[in-house]
Amino acid sequence: MRNHDVPAPIRKAVFPVAGLGTRFLPATKAMPKEMLTVVDRPLIQYVVDEARDAGIEHFIMVTGRNKAVIEDHFDIAYELEATLKERNKTAALDGLRRDQVGGGEMTFTRQQEPLGLGHAVWCAREIVGNEPFAVILPDMIMRGETSCLDQMLKTYHETGGNLISVEECDPSETASYGIVGIGEAVGNAYRMTSMVEKPKPEDAPSNFYITGRYILQPEIFALLAEGRRGAGNEIQLTDAMLRLLETHPFYACPFRGRTYDCGSKLGFLAANVAFALERDELAADFAAEARALLEAAGR
Repeated sequence: MRNHDVPAPIRKAVFPVAGLGTRFLPATKAMPKEMLTVVDRPLIQYVVDEARDAGIEHFIMVTGRNKAVIEDHFDIAYELEATLKERNKTAALDGLRRDQVGGGEMTFTRQQEPLGLGHAVWCAREIVGNEPFAVILPDMIMRGETSCLDQMLKTYHETGGNLISVEECDPSETASYGIVGIGEAVGNAYRMTSMVEKPKPEDAPSNFYITGRYILQPEIFALLAEGRRGAGNEIQLTDAMLRLLETHPFYACPFRGRTYDCGSKLGFLAANVAFALERDELAADFAAEARALLEAAGR
């Protein structure tokens, strides 16, 4: 991008929340996985907070069946607020109001069939319109001095184009991730040259893996609209990005922080520990309890 070019602002973010959460059954039989809590906040609240703190103005939830509780979560609970006010629980009431999204700032649309992440993003096309947008996977909870999306947006203002958040993994573990190939450094990012799904270590173009945050140009929708099926017979976002990479610049943005994959039990438990230890009212007692449990287990 030339220095005098100013990329179009990122005002909207898409949150694909239609997944079944089968790895957390039976907990997710009647409750969306996005409402599982890390300490005392649902996963979906963490990612909405991240987007809002980065300046996102419109939050687009792509939902499925049995996801109405997500919409309820972001609604005003008049009876609850009245009870908290009556009982003088001002801290809890203030917390609820801080988490509130303003009227008209959140839109819900339905992915009626489980046809993959690419299809979920395509379902948001009419709401996004002809402008660049962010995609945030609610399973992936980020922890850093500044949020992942905020870091990406700072880079986007310098580069324009399409951006993907990445982190480094052990080179021996590339077969567990989507891996990107990288070229020249561009500020705090790298120009991307390829994307490979779960390559063997000897075939991996790098050890940078995709972590669930994207900034995409609207041209992606035309590619997704073709409905090409990929892995799992689903419409894959990665496949469409690979095709867009042929004609549009992509940048890999290393996240300065740590990602917790809360779609896995291990990542979810690790996130609970990490975020609990950040809470002033919990840290000391929780650390002591964790040490006692480890000692009792002989660890």
